[in-house]
Amino acid sequence: MNIQLVDTELAATLEKFPELDIWTDLVKTREMGAQMRAKMVGDLPQIEGIESEDYWLQQANGPEVWVRVYRPEDQLEPLPALLWIHGGGYCLGSMEADDHVVRQMALEVNSVIISVDYRLAPEHPFPAALNDASTALQWLADNTDKLLVDPARIAIGGISAGAGLAAGLALHARDTTDMQLAFQFLLCPMIDDRCVTASSHMITDKRVWNRDSNLIAWKHYLHRDKTPEQELYKDVSEYAAASRATSLSGLPPAYIAVGSVDAFVDENRDYAQRLQAAGVSTQFEVFEGGFHGFEFIAPGAGISKAARESHYSALRNALFDLE
Repeated sequence: MNIQLVDTELAATLEKFPELDIWTDLVKTREMGAQMRAKMVGDLPQIEGIESEDYWLQQANGPEVWVRVYRPEDQLEPLPALLWIHGGGYCLGSMEADDHVVRQMALEVNSVIISVDYRLAPEHPFPAALNDASTALQWLADNTDKLLVDPARIAIGGISAGAGLAAGLALHARDTTDMQLAFQFLLCPMIDDRCVTASSHMITDKRVWNRDSNLIAWKHYLHRDKTPEQELYKDVSEYAAASRATSLSGLPPAYIAVGSVDAFVDENRDYAQRLQAAGVSTQFEVFEGGFHGFEFIAPGAGISKAARESHYSALRNALFDLE
């Protein structure tokens, strides 16, 4: 990755990052990630005005799913809701790690947010995570009165692999349910297992999510012996990799945002163009100089603040019909 392509403030942050070996000891990596996130959050101001409650959801053919419901403390009337799915290459991350991000989002958007702690690969490859997210979405749709949610204003979204899951879930809900989702909120979504775009080859820096990590993550998530670079996968479900979908018609309106220095920028642009061609209202934003997940990894940078406000504005416009 050419550091000169990275935003100046972000580059200064990136220079402090160590090169990471994610895959040698994945359990240790998860523990270290949780510790790093806790330290980062500890340096941020506490979010006031948002309360939360945890639930364990039963699945017919799987373990319980842990979700956390966030809402404004002064909520009296039904509000829109977003099902939020954390990132981490389908192998990392957690609901707890996203707690601060989700609290801030709930405050900024004045909505109910349900965050889901889905099962991770390689221990639980596809479709485990999709099943967990689908269970959470169905529970939300079935319990709008209890949760004080407007059933006509339910959105799904996430970041990175979480956004990839959300894109797959939108397709799954379209094909298998009668739900009419209001919006899909996709931040740098990980949606193409083939990893053949120019941008997928561009990012090799070990301080950020790079090509090698992406290849290995897809191998684990899709339960394969080789990476996509070693063997192009066949028969991959569009619910696992949304870029594989042959038809995008009938999907909810979308917001897709990504940095220009992100391995996913090309696959995200292609997906946005295909959504638009299918008649799906789509806002596509590229933040010049942003690396993968920059707006939450370096939250104080000017570009990060601008990106988050774009995200929040898109959600407010969609969920409160402000456009």
